Amino acid sequence: MRAISHGTVFHAPKSKLAAWSARLAWFSLAVVVLSVVIVRGGLLEIEPALATFAAALVFAALAVLLAVAAFVAIWRQGYGGLGRAVLGLVLGGLLLAYPGYLAYRASTLPMINDITTDTTNPPRFDVLARLRPRGSNAYPGARVAALQEKYYPDIEALKYDAPALLAYQVALKVVTKRKWHIVDALRPTGQRPGEIEAVARTLIMGFRDDVVVRVSGGGNGARIDVRSASRYGSTDFGTNAKRVGALLSDIDDAMDDALAAPALPVLKPKPAPKKKPATKHRR
Repeated sequence: MRAISHGTVFHAPKSKLAAWSARLAWFSLAVVVLSVVIVRGGLLEIEPALATFAAALVFAALAVLLAVAAFVAIWRQGYGGLGRAVLGLVLGGLLLAYPGYLAYRASTLPMINDITTDTTNPPRFDVLARLRPRGSNAYPGARVAALQEKYYPDIEALKYDAPALLAYQVALKVVTKRKWHIVDALRPTGQRPGEIEAVARTLIMGFRDDVVVRVSGGGNGARIDVRSASRYGSTDFGTNAKRVGALLSDIDDAMDDALAAPALPVLKPKPAPKKKPATKHRR
């Protein structure tokens, strides 16, 4: 702002609160980007990376508070720096929006991070067990199973009147299409079920979640079970249930297509043409 007196133009002093709000907002954005790079690249352990992210949110909250204080000072004292105050408020608010949404989700969802279609005999981590934190491989038990049944009752195994090998091939194709990192894949043979172990990544932070697909069956029937579990934390904000549900839906659609595809006709070899008897020539 400025004032005019006897032909002289006076510029109103800039609000220091607005300037610091903008600085903290930019600094918070830089720290958020750094923490995302650290987590996605696996440059540090998960704990310091999350601590860095939490610090960024603190700076973002301070930027919003200073922006509000700057608005009051600008309104009462006529200071300049409105643009910086708006920048600090908007940028800080945007950085806090997604964590705020996750906090709301956490308040409405159960504190679980392990989802499976078979809570009595869940698929086990084999190769992935070496990558998971100690003590996180075993299924949590009846309490988690009861919470899953209450909040995610639609998570159920898929069953088909089809060979287990076909179901395995379809499931493997779907998992491959999702571009998850497949660490192991064993086709069903005899009494041993087929298993697919893969690592999925969350969208923004890139946290690694582990997925197991088990295909079992006998005779001409097949059953597909899925388990998805986070490596860290006590809640997953519904991520694993959403992943399992989407995977089951895609596999079911692909199995419908595979079962509806017409069988290739068996081509019978054409009979060899009969040889004509040699013609005798008289001399």
